[in-house]
Amino acid sequence: MQFGKLIFIHGVWIVIAVALFLVWAFKRRHSLLQAFAQNEILKRLTEHVSIQKQKYKYVLLVLTLLFIVFALIQPKWGYHWEKIQRRGIDVIVAIDVSKSMLADDVKPTRLDRAKREILDLIKMMNGDRIGLIAFSGTAFVQCPLTLDYGACRMFVDELNPTLIPRGGTHVGEAIRKAVSAFEGEEKKNRALIIITDGEDHDSAPIEAAKLAAEKGIKIYCIGIGTPAGSPIRVKGKKGKKVYLKDSQGQLILSKLDENTLKKVALITGGAYIRASASGIELDKIYKDRIAKMEKNDLQSTRQKRYEPRFQWPLALGLLLLITESLITDYKKNRS
Repeated sequence: MQFGKLIFIHGVWIVIAVALFLVWAFKRRHSLLQAFAQNEILKRLTEHVSIQKQKYKYVLLVLTLLFIVFALIQPKWGYHWEKIQRRGIDVIVAIDVSKSMLADDVKPTRLDRAKREILDLIKMMNGDRIGLIAFSGTAFVQCPLTLDYGACRMFVDELNPTLIPRGGTHVGEAIRKAVSAFEGEEKKNRALIIITDGEDHDSAPIEAAKLAAEKGIKIYCIGIGTPAGSPIRVKGKKGKKVYLKDSQGQLILSKLDENTLKKVALITGGAYIRASASGIELDKIYKDRIAKMEKNDLQSTRQKRYEPRFQWPLALGLLLLITESLITDYKKNRS
């Protein structure tokens, strides 16, 4: 047996309170009658009244309330199998996990803000599959396409620059990895979101974008940073924050290559957005663009559906209430 609205079980406390009140009211009325007249006179005045029937009426009233509470919690027993077809969109998020994502021009850091935005995106999704790709000098599938949002959240929490030892920013590699991660031959209902802050390092992103376009994948690029560049702060040997420098002691700047990202988005019919200091606006991309894409059949399953049986306790409660109203307080044989 299952219950649809188990919260209404607290209504039992109301039934108990009513039962206690009825017991108190019955005793109170009896004591008031005894104070009104002597026992002999009281017996003559109430000789046609049935105390037993009054008790029955109270019991029936309490049982009525109890069955109504049982109906409110919506009991279910017996079941049938029902085929459930899930429709949605396949979305893969490719996120740059290079050291430059540790820059704090977007608070608290670019990577932390991107992770928060992805978690917010997962909360908005309902029926869409989501996957996760981490990339820097190379790319790998951190989380394959799934409807298990809880598992995907755990993979998002694990994102950090130590996942990929090889440095750099290979956007093209991330796109090619995403193309292989999408399943089937269906050339629609697929979206790739790329979150990056750096210049591409000879990974042929334009050619990779053309391949994605042939597969019907729309790419939405989100650029974090500025074309002028921003210094990168990392933890030094003693745990203090220091600026990252090259082998010649020069300050390394993380520069945003907007032109490449715009071309990649344009080739696939997607869009490019530069993230602001206040946010990445990943939710806006999803609501305004991705969520409006044509949905596809993603999964077909058989689910056990329990039959609602609230009608039975409700009908029994109404029957008891009618019975209570038909019972009189008088004895059968009265002169």
